[in-house]
Amino acid sequence: MNILITGGTGFIGRRLMHHLRPHHQVTVLSRTLNKVHQRLGHDVHALASLDDLDNLDQFDAVINLAGEPIADKRWSAAQKERICQSRWQLTEQLVDKLKAGTQPPKVLISGSAVGYYGRQGTALVDEDSSPHPEFSHKVCAQWEQLAQAAASEQTRVCCIRLAVVLGAEGGALKKMLPSYRLGLGGPIGSGKQYMSWIHIDDVVSLLLFLLEHEECQGAFNAAAPEPVTNQQFSTTLALVLNKPHFARVPAWVMRLALGEMSDLLLTGQRVMPVRLQCAGFHFRYPTLEKALKETLQHREG
Repeated sequence: MNILITGGTGFIGRRLMHHLRPHHQVTVLSRTLNKVHQRLGHDVHALASLDDLDNLDQFDAVINLAGEPIADKRWSAAQKERICQSRWQLTEQLVDKLKAGTQPPKVLISGSAVGYYGRQGTALVDEDSSPHPEFSHKVCAQWEQLAQAAASEQTRVCCIRLAVVLGAEGGALKKMLPSYRLGLGGPIGSGKQYMSWIHIDDVVSLLLFLLEHEECQGAFNAAAPEPVTNQQFSTTLALVLNKPHFARVPAWVMRLALGEMSDLLLTGQRVMPVRLQCAGFHFRYPTLEKALKETLQHREG
C-alpha cells in the first residue's frame, strides 16, 4: 500500500513506522523534515506541506496521528487552543485534499482518545456510551466529526479512541517511572478513578488490523479489555518494579500544580474495546501486569 501518515515522528508513529516500512510505501507529513530524517532515517519519504498536493489520489490509506500532547502542560487558554487546532486544522485539511480527488484513499484512520467520554465514574463504557460534556470531549468530538466528513462509498473512516498508551519510549509511563524507581510512586487522589490503558504493540496491531479489514469503520475504543483503578495501576507498577508502595499524591496537590488539566488524572473512564473485539481483534497484552513486565523489560534491554 501507499500510505500517508501524520504524527509519524511521535511516540506511536515511530513504532508504527517500524512495521509499515518493510511492507508498504510510506510518506510522512511533517513541518520539520529534519526531525523525520533524524528519528526515522534519511530514506523515509517526507512531505513538508499538504499544499504540495492537489489531492490524495496517489495514496491507498491515510493514518492521522498528529496533535499537540494534551497532558504535557497546564491548560491555559492558549494551550487549549493549540491542543484543539493542532488536531482540527490538519484533519480538516486532510479531508479537503481527500475529497478533492476522484480516486481517494480507501481508508482514513484518524486519532481520538477515551477522553471523548469525559468523566464516567465506575460505569462500563463502550462506543455507544453517552459522553460527559467537558474539554476533552469537545476536543475529540470535533476531531472525529471532521474525520468522518471523509466517509463515502470510496473511503471508509475509522476513529481510534486511544487510552493511556504504555511503551518504553514515551507517554505517561516514561514520566511516572523516575518516582516509582525511587520508591516514591503512589496513587493520585482517591485512587478509585478508573484508568484505561493499552500496550503500544497492541496499538500498532490494531492500526494494521483496521488497515486490512475493509468491513471496519466508525469509532473504536483502543483500550485493553482490563481497565483498572488508579490504585490498581499504581500497585501493579510498584510490584513489577519491586519497589515499596506507600506514597499518595493528594488531589489538591494535583489541582494546584496542574489546574483544570488535573481532571484527566483525577477522573477517568472504565472503557471496554467492544467493537474491536466484535470485529475479531485479539489483544497481545490484555492484562496490565503482562503489559508492564514486557514494557519494562524492553526499557531495561
